[in-house]
Amino acid sequence: MNKKYFTPKKIHAYLRAAIQLVFFLFLPSAFTTAFSGIKSVLTQIGAGNPIAWSSFLTVLLALCAYTIVFGRFFCGYACAFGTLGDAVHSLYLFLCKKCKKKPLLLKKSWKKPLSYVKYAVLLAVVLLCFLGVYGDLTGWSPWDVFSMLRSGNFKVGAYWLGCILLVLILVGMVFCERFFCRFLCPMGAVFSLLPILPFFSVRRKREKCAKGCTACEKVCPSDLSLPEDGSWNVSGDCFQCQKCLEICPKKNAKSSIRNFRGNEIWFTVLRAVVLAAVLILAGI
Repeated sequence: MNKKYFTPKKIHAYLRAAIQLVFFLFLPSAFTTAFSGIKSVLTQIGAGNPIAWSSFLTVLLALCAYTIVFGRFFCGYACAFGTLGDAVHSLYLFLCKKCKKKPLLLKKSWKKPLSYVKYAVLLAVVLLCFLGVYGDLTGWSPWDVFSMLRSGNFKVGAYWLGCILLVLILVGMVFCERFFCRFLCPMGAVFSLLPILPFFSVRRKREKCAKGCTACEKVCPSDLSLPEDGSWNVSGDCFQCQKCLEICPKKNAKSSIRNFRGNEIWFTVLRAVVLAAVLILAGI
């Protein structure tokens, strides 16, 4: 057995890929179902009708509750669109490595301004639904096109605008990790606004870090710095990917729960099982 393929970093990467694949194959509709919950609620409010309970709303509330407790684990491990983005970006980096070419990546200075675009997308969806015209705008949604293609429906001729937007998003995914999640996803905007509890997030003791080390920030898909141990600060842009755990040269990045420290891989499995149970019970 070649030990270089079974380092803790590699094991975590294999585990994450396996979890993403399972959710992509068996629970791919969670994103669109939750998003439909938002659209239905806003449309009913705009029409002056009482909010009717539906399976869409159940999934939306279940995912929001899960995110408040566990952070954006759904985005990092279970969202089909996020998994697509990871696959596209990883393939690009792999090809660059094989061809011995330096990858072209989105400039870091552009990322902060672009991160606000997802809130504009969410606001546009809110206004369109509230005014009752969202349903009339057929054929433009890239996530509808993706859902159709994912289910084997290739009759997307009427969705030509959505196809163009999907291609543009795929191009963005090539040059920036988590491009759609960070900059365009309306559900990501909702999740980032939720008050996330700090109990299961990764922390560090800054005084124990190597001087000048920014390894955790460089490997983070959202360019975040780890919060201090004991802090209640949790960024809504953290995808809970836990890449920071294994990159830390001093193993200073740890789970906030002392009993989970050193066992984060098993805790990842537990969160995936809980999420799958939540989605299935919610009606996915």
